[in-house]
Amino acid sequence: MTETTPAAANPAALVDRSAKPRSVSRLVFLALVMIGASIVFFIFKDRLNNELMLGILGVLAVVGIFFLVSTVIGFVDIMPKTTADPLARAFIDTHPEGTLVTDDKGRVVYANHAYGRLTGSTNAADVQSIEAILSRHRESAEAVYRLTNAMRDGKDGQEEFRMSQPLSAAEGGTEAGHWYRLRARPIASGDRGGKDSKLMAWQLSDISHERTEQEMVFKELQNAINYLDHAPVGFFSAGRDGEIVYLNATLADWLGMDLTSFLPGKVMLRDLVAGAGMALVESVQAEPGLNRTAQLDLDLLKSNGQSLPVRLVHRVSATRDGSPGESRTIVISREAGGSGVHDAASAEMRFTRFFNNTPMAIASVDGAGKILRTNGPFLQMFHGLVTRDDMERGSLFETVLREDDRKGFQDALRQAADKQGDIAPIDSRRADDEERHFRFYVNAVIEHSEEAPEETAIIYAVETTEQKALEAQMAQTQKMNAVGTLAGGIAHDFNNVLTAILLSADHLLMSLRPADSSFADLIEIKRNANRAAVLVRQLLAFSRKQTMRPTVLSMTDVIGDLRMLVDRLIGTNVKLELEFGRDLWPVKTDLGQFEQVLINLAVNARDAMPDGGTITVRTRNVEAEEVAQLNHRGMEVGEYVLIELADAGTGIAPEVMEKIFEPFFTTKDVGKGTGLGLSMVYGIIKQSGGYIYPESEVGKGTTFRIFLPRHVEDEAEKAAAVAEAAAAAGRAAAEGAPAKPASDGPEDLTGGSAVVLLVEDEEAVRRGGKRMLEARGYEVHEAGTGVEALEILTELEGKVDIVVSDVVMPEMDGPTLLTELRKDYPDMKFIFVSGYAEDAFAKNLPADAKFGFLAKPFSLKQLATSVREMLDA
Repeated sequence: MTETTPAAANPAALVDRSAKPRSVSRLVFLALVMIGASIVFFIFKDRLNNELMLGILGVLAVVGIFFLVSTVIGFVDIMPKTTADPLARAFIDTHPEGTLVTDDKGRVVYANHAYGRLTGSTNAADVQSIEAILSRHRESAEAVYRLTNAMRDGKDGQEEFRMSQPLSAAEGGTEAGHWYRLRARPIASGDRGGKDSKLMAWQLSDISHERTEQEMVFKELQNAINYLDHAPVGFFSAGRDGEIVYLNATLADWLGMDLTSFLPGKVMLRDLVAGAGMALVESVQAEPGLNRTAQLDLDLLKSNGQSLPVRLVHRVSATRDGSPGESRTIVISREAGGSGVHDAASAEMRFTRFFNNTPMAIASVDGAGKILRTNGPFLQMFHGLVTRDDMERGSLFETVLREDDRKGFQDALRQAADKQGDIAPIDSRRADDEERHFRFYVNAVIEHSEEAPEETAIIYAVETTEQKALEAQMAQTQKMNAVGTLAGGIAHDFNNVLTAILLSADHLLMSLRPADSSFADLIEIKRNANRAAVLVRQLLAFSRKQTMRPTVLSMTDVIGDLRMLVDRLIGTNVKLELEFGRDLWPVKTDLGQFEQVLINLAVNARDAMPDGGTITVRTRNVEAEEVAQLNHRGMEVGEYVLIELADAGTGIAPEVMEKIFEPFFTTKDVGKGTGLGLSMVYGIIKQSGGYIYPESEVGKGTTFRIFLPRHVEDEAEKAAAVAEAAAAAGRAAAEGAPAKPASDGPEDLTGGSAVVLLVEDEEAVRRGGKRMLEARGYEVHEAGTGVEALEILTELEGKVDIVVSDVVMPEMDGPTLLTELRKDYPDMKFIFVSGYAEDAFAKNLPADAKFGFLAKPFSLKQLATSVREMLDA
């Protein structure tokens, strides 16, 4: 350390030109003038007369008196005025830092002894300015240049620089060189002439010793960091939220990470832990004000996706309020194998890796069912029910089971204690969540280990929630498909029977007058046949094979138009409230069918509130992101329009909820319902591409949520709409007036000389259709199958105007008949007759196939109208 010189040893500055008198030259000049005058008087005393001498002496006396008076009053300065503070002067003279003051021309005004000692100057004549001393050294020239420019701009500055040799030869050189600190600041000083001059103050100090101490501390810190970075074990530190704030080079190398690109807080601990090992890490929780340390065997993830088996010494701190704090962790790699003792360690490592990284949850228990140890997946699977602290306090395994399943577990545990080899698995649900299903496999421990001699059984747990849901969904789907197939088959046969009844009734009605006694009976037959047709359509709706004519609709308009009808149906003691969403997207469905859906749900809601209440219908758009969050089973992610119908009625019991969409299932009294209402609703929604999800709570009410997919009009639909509008306008302009509806008279639907080939495997329908068409004036040929129809066409040499064919027939069905017929007769007109939807068979035909369609059951007028319109098209 630099020693300071006592003030007594250095009573004055080395150089101090700031206190020199400015009037000394005038005093000397005056003295010389007086001496010269005396010599002149002495030499020429004989030549001068008395008057002249007396005059000269008088003038000199006046000048002397004037000078003395001016000196007294301060008009003339002879000696310098002492204005400096002696204490400040002594302080700066004895300061350990070298102090130098120069004027604006670089001349030295002041220098203390410390400056002389640092620069090697022993007297005032040797003292040089800072620029003169340091500017000739390359190490310090730039520093001096910067400080000089700063002072000229009126600013202070400081520079530190290293020189290979000291400025003073007396100090001696060292291998490390000498470090100096140079400070500079400008000083404004008043001149005796009244003008301000700028002085430059420099302070020079030797900081070599200070730098040496700093370098020693830095080297020690660098050595510590280097040791920590390249220690034979890994180390990392994590923040409260699991963000990695530091990891050493050893761990980074093991994980294949580039430490130069590592940013604290950007990598999370969960990103480094493989499998369910994070559950083990999170299980280590510190108590308020205390730390917690645990050893964990798990796998870390390398940057290339490979696993690194490690043992963690994980230390967790907690804040005073109990919230998780920071953690410090030592990582010991367990990749290397060996022999002897190392073989056992390697085997233990392999078992530990398997134990903690298997996707199956594993726990071992003693004879009383107390949990001895678990793996990460187990803690993750039963998070909230079992913790590491619980296990240390002797937590029982049965805490994760429902109370109803604990007896079965105890029986299995007794079998394991008896070393039984075949123990039946236990199916249970999570104790705090009835929706999560698990299967537990209990295996007896035959050979006890030294670490856990009390182990009785090892339990493997597999979550079967998704499997159970898939099984239930598959069973429901199979049941619904089977019922749908049955309903569709029954409906097809019913349609044939009803068609024959309706055609026969129409034929008889044509031959009778309203006054005849049997006319009313025939009308009743036809009316009941039409009622039966409605039931058949409901069956077909459930099997999703009914005829639909989908159009683009706005649910706001549909529900608004239907409100008056629904109000009349639900009665006066039930209130209907509508809540429409804004800017609803369009949907595409059959208007009439969807109206039946709303009416059916509204009537069911009314029946669920015998004492009255409120039915609320809400609509809104549902974005794809919300659909994904809803996670309804079986529902594809997309954009939907939601129609929600809610009541505050009696609700639906869970055991009934599973069957509400099945045909013929009803909870109403005998004679008050067919059980086809909700099955029809289900079928219509499904056939429209939508989804329906009921939600109910007994005693609080039921809500049905219908999701219909958003309809986005493509270019083809836009072009078709424009063409249809143009065609309608053209027809209106040509006719001059709206077309009159066709009457039921034969003169409007006569066949003339048209030839019809009627293909139908049901004899009653074929016979009735032939008779009706012939009554209209058509020439009709009949065939029972498609093969027979082709043969008749060959016999007639293709002289047939139109073919009316059933869809479902033996040997050759309707679509196949159309395909074969188009090969020889590409322009022949064709009408399909079926009880199924047009889409059910049209998908088996070419995209450009042209044909008409008539849904079963049909009346005589509908048959004649379809044939006439097809011929005229």
